[in-house]
Amino acid sequence: MRKSKTLARIRNEEVIRTCVLGHFIPAYICHAARVGYDCIWLDLEHRALTLRETQYLLAISHLYDIDIMLRPPTLEKTGLYRYLEDGAAGLMIPFVSTPKKAKALVDAVKFPPIGDRGIDNAGLDADFHIHDADDYVAWANRETFLCVQIETPEAVRNVEEIAAVEGVDMLFLGPGDLGLRLRQSVEMSLDEAWEIVAAACRKHGVAFGGPTIAFDEMQLRKSQGAQLLVNSSEFHSWSSALQQDIGRYDELV
Repeated sequence: MRKSKTLARIRNEEVIRTCVLGHFIPAYICHAARVGYDCIWLDLEHRALTLRETQYLLAISHLYDIDIMLRPPTLEKTGLYRYLEDGAAGLMIPFVSTPKKAKALVDAVKFPPIGDRGIDNAGLDADFHIHDADDYVAWANRETFLCVQIETPEAVRNVEEIAAVEGVDMLFLGPGDLGLRLRQSVEMSLDEAWEIVAAACRKHGVAFGGPTIAFDEMQLRKSQGAQLLVNSSEFHSWSSALQQDIGRYDELV
């Protein structure tokens, strides 16, 4: 059973080198691992993959020893922990606005005594049932993680209570949805929300982060204590490469 590179970075108080994948591109996992990324955020909230495609990508992540933080299209309890059984290093759950919802997610994805996850011990995560069940449970609670997204003004108001829930390993500020709602409510600025989340996470010893494509923003969030810094995706890579490459046509003599 593999160890999470994401959790190792958190425990060492280091930045988690993270990129994003939303399509069935097995080679992307290989290349991300090869250049030194720790974690791939696999987005199934806004992108559609079949179950078999997802399982294949998770198996490839084990082959190349890189974490996949999967954002699932469901909140159904068995649906969530099946992704962990299939090899996800962690789950990132959108729109977690209350400590009650955070606790329900912990119950779904952590084994007792932390949560109430059901045990199978026969998936890829358990090397297909070759380990002692108690060892497996201890490993899963230690080496898989739950990341909850702060995406509403309510979530920001409740962020201290959310960060205090045992079993929540990371908070992820979603600037797209949160920014949209803050512009409509005028309750606070997005920068103020970042500060509130950062302060709550420092107080409760919980890692946090968010999308930080521009280098200046990476530096800013790191200075606030963020560890999960997402700085690339297949969209970003394709767009940058295509823009660069097409310019060569203009240089042709």
